[in-house]
Amino acid sequence: MKKGNGLSTIKKITLDAVPPFRFDLSAEIFSDGDSQIRKYEKNKFWQIIRVNGKLILATVKSEGIIDQPKLSAELKSDETLTQDDAKKAQETISSLFSLDFDLAPFYKDVKTDDTMARVTQKLWGLKSPTTPTAFEALIDSIVEQQISLKVANSIENKLTKRFGDALCIDDEVYYAYSTPQKLASVGIDAIRQCGLSQRKAEYIQGIAELVAGGELNLEKLKNCENADEIISELDRVRGVGVWTAELTMLRGMQKLEALPADDLGLRRVISRYYCGGKVITSTQARQIAENWGRWKGLAAYYLVVAERKGIEA
Repeated sequence: MKKGNGLSTIKKITLDAVPPFRFDLSAEIFSDGDSQIRKYEKNKFWQIIRVNGKLILATVKSEGIIDQPKLSAELKSDETLTQDDAKKAQETISSLFSLDFDLAPFYKDVKTDDTMARVTQKLWGLKSPTTPTAFEALIDSIVEQQISLKVANSIENKLTKRFGDALCIDDEVYYAYSTPQKLASVGIDAIRQCGLSQRKAEYIQGIAELVAGGELNLEKLKNCENADEIISELDRVRGVGVWTAELTMLRGMQKLEALPADDLGLRRVISRYYCGGKVITSTQARQIAENWGRWKGLAAYYLVVAERKGIEA
């Protein structure tokens, strides 16, 4: 575990986003986060990112409006930051908030769905976040299998604080998500101590070993255009089924057509807005999602946020 001396070097950067983009709405999903890992509070978002082997505390805030979005970010590290570091940090933050993604085609394609059209109007400019690596999305998806999101988030934070690298900035300690190499090197019992079952701990260590050893290239899979091929590739990995693969694609690969319809919580929220709240099957959820075309996962995310914001069905 790496710890700085509390001193920091600082760089400031600006970022543009394809409009429309509403930063507060897009970052609000992190308002319940751990302040030592990732958090949105008082119009600022912060997270440790890895750039060129360096740990950087990135603090992001909005300086624009929905139709003319502009962000500023302050980068702090205990190492000297170069112009290339700043450029790579800019790219990472842009990916985190999907700043280059154009919402216009999505909004156009769902206009004929009255419910989704109404929801998108209420959440205009919302973009779905993407994890810095597909590995992070896959491990989190394993953690979240068949348990509540609140419990899963607690376990994820414990994994990060126990096995992630730490950076001390201005006398505060922050943690970056663990690397595959670190998770591959620790014992299964150590992983279990974060609150995981024996089987999930085995899955996580096994995936970390595959990624660290180069046998599973998750970042390369991001470039695959065929969703079924990605699911098929991930489904070969022990502990990964269709739901886990789809959730990983949606969160970590920006494959916005992926719909983890086997998720009970997602089916519940789809039913709330489309079926009066009655219990529906994954097949029924997928049938409803056909109205959203190639944006099934993104549309479902809008419903999740709509419920969180108290938008009426």
